[in-house]
This record gives sequence, structure tokens and C-alpha cells, in this order.
Amino acid sequence: SAGRAFKRDGASTLAMHVVGRETGDDDEQLPTGELGRYLARDGSVGAPVGIDLDRPHAGLVVGKRGAGKSHTLGVLAEAAARARGIAPVVVDPMDAFTGLAATADADAAVPAHVVGDPTIRADAIPAAKWPELVGLDPAGGAGALVWEAATVATTLSGMFEQVTDSEGESSAAPTHRRAARNHLDRARDWGVFDPKGLRARDLFGSEVTVLSLAGVDDAPTSAVVGAVARLLYDARTGGDPPPRLPWLFVDEAHVAVDGVAGAALRTLLTRGRAPGVSLVLATQRPSALPGVAASQADLLVAHRLTSKADIDALAAASPTYLSGTVRERLPTGCGEALVVDDATESTHTVRVRERQTPHGGETPRASERAGMENDRWERPYGEV
Repeated sequence: SAGRAFKRDGASTLAMHVVGRETGDDDEQLPTGELGRYLARDGSVGAPVGIDLDRPHAGLVVGKRGAGKSHTLGVLAEAAARARGIAPVVVDPMDAFTGLAATADADAAVPAHVVGDPTIRADAIPAAKWPELVGLDPAGGAGALVWEAATVATTLSGMFEQVTDSEGESSAAPTHRRAARNHLDRARDWGVFDPKGLRARDLFGSEVTVLSLAGVDDAPTSAVVGAVARLLYDARTGGDPPPRLPWLFVDEAHVAVDGVAGAALRTLLTRGRAPGVSLVLATQRPSALPGVAASQADLLVAHRLTSKADIDALAAASPTYLSGTVRERLPTGCGEALVVDDATESTHTVRVRERQTPHGGETPRASERAGMENDRWERPYGEV
């Protein structure tokens, strides 16, 4: 299988196996990320394991809460941020990746930029998706009115004007207009739509772009993810594509796939390879993803799972070269993962390396809060 000598701090170590790299692509200069080390059955670690960043990939990172899923996604984002020729974008719904931009020592720092409260243009969402986005039936009167407004207008304000214009030529009933207006009001309250929202040029820089969506509801989160996926794909399939190849990392991917982003993410999974767009989805619930997510993934990193539905979802798409069952091969320790690599048709058990930038996804513990209490939270109930 493909591999090379792994060098860190100027010192050569054991030869590294590179998952995702086709046999013969063993040039030491190819972009490669450090993933971790082989894990033996007795718990000892062996040679380093890397991940190919040269070719486009569709990846899936799964694991139950606390098993290391978001940690692994951060490791991959760190690696992509350091690779030349790549434009990494991280969707961060849980505030686990803002640490990528934190000040660190020179050896650990990565080039990163955090976009707080990212916004998108209203016309970044296809008109046909707008009724679903705001919770309306596209075949109903109010849903059809919103669909029509999104076809005509390019901004949310323009859509609002379309459905509230009582002097317009539309024959829509007043009740339908009122319902459409109320649902568009809800979208306006989300605060994610702006005529000056994200453009493709904002996402193709040399540093990793972290889109911070902590506290944002599921529907607007899916809207942002879908818009970003379309921006990356359209830019790379246009007449003058950006030179860097984008990698889109989406944590809690089941939220996005279950909403209006589903179609855009499926496009990247099935057609992203040709224009060079990579997608890595991470989720606690692989059973909540469409079957195409597992079947199209050429890289799978599976941490501990205990739900039968989630294990069955992976097993349904498991390759023929996987020895044993998925249930038998899944690791049990935190940070341990089963890696399934289509490029070399091989499987590996690895221990994912430590993050080199702060990880924001740890679960708070009461024992760490001892001595940090504030009197303002200890007043008797009802005291002003």
C-alpha cells in the first residue's frame, strides 16, 4: 500500500501508511495529514498513519457522544489547514472548532479564521427549497406563494414585499399571504440572511475558514450548510475555477442532511470528485444519514457505536474487503477508530493523535467547577 517516511521536526520516523492514497502515489511531497498511529490488539501503538490530502475524497466520521468524533474532525481540519493547495471550510454547530484559530506555539499553530454569525444570501437557497425551509407545504397556497416570491426576488426583504403586496396582480388569498408573511418573518428572525452574505471568494483562502453556528437552530444551520456546499461546487465547476481545492467539514451532519442542505450535500458526495470538492461528514447518528453517505464515502473513520440502528447502517454499506463484521471491528476506547480505506481496499485500527490546537468540544464536569462558584447564583429562590 502507499506510504512514505513521516518527518516531524526534522526527524525521520517509521514509514507512514497513507489512507486514501492510491498505490503508486508515494511521492513524499504530496499533501499528507497526520491522523494517528496503528493500534495493536494489546493496546500498543505502532507506525504512524496519515491521510491523503492530494486527491478529493468523500469521508464519513462517526461515533457516539464522547467517543472522539469531533476531535477527529478537528485533527483532519488541522491537517487540511497546513496543506498547500487546499481551502478548508469547517461548519461548527457546537463551538468545537474555534480553537483552530487560537494562539498556540509556532509548531502547533494553524492558519485559521473564524466567521462568527455567518450569513448567506437568500438566493443561495433554491426557490423550490424555500417552502420546506420555512416549514410550509410547497403544494399549499402559502408555500406556493413563498416559492413564487423566491423565484422573483433575490433578497429576503424582496420576498417579503412580494407576499405582502396587496395591490399586486397575484390572486393569492389573504390567509395564504398572511401565512407566508408569518413564515418569512420567522426566517428573518434567524439572522442568517443578508444580501452581503458569504460569497465563494470568502471560502477559498489559504487558511481554514470556521463557520461558527453555535446556538443556531437546525433549519437555518441546514440553510447555511446547503448554501456553502453550493458555493464551493459552483465555483469549481464554473468557467474560471479557484485554484485551491475545497474541503468541507460538517459536524453534526445529520442536522444538515435532514434539512434543505440534503440535496447539495448529496451532490458533493456523488459528483464532487470531478471538480475536486471534498466533503467530510461527522455524526453521532449514522442511521440518520441517507444511505448514499456511507455508500459513497471512500474514507470511513468509525469510533465507538452502541446503537444497533447506527451499527446496522454502517454494516449495510460495509465493503466486501472488511474482514469480520462492523460490530466486531468497532473499537471501544475513546480516540480509537476503525479506518476503512477504499483507495487501498484495506482496514486499519488506529489511535487518533491529539489535537495540536485547543478543542472546544469537551463535556463540562462538575469536579472542574469546584471552587469557581459565584455568589450571584446562590441566592434564595425569589430574591431580587
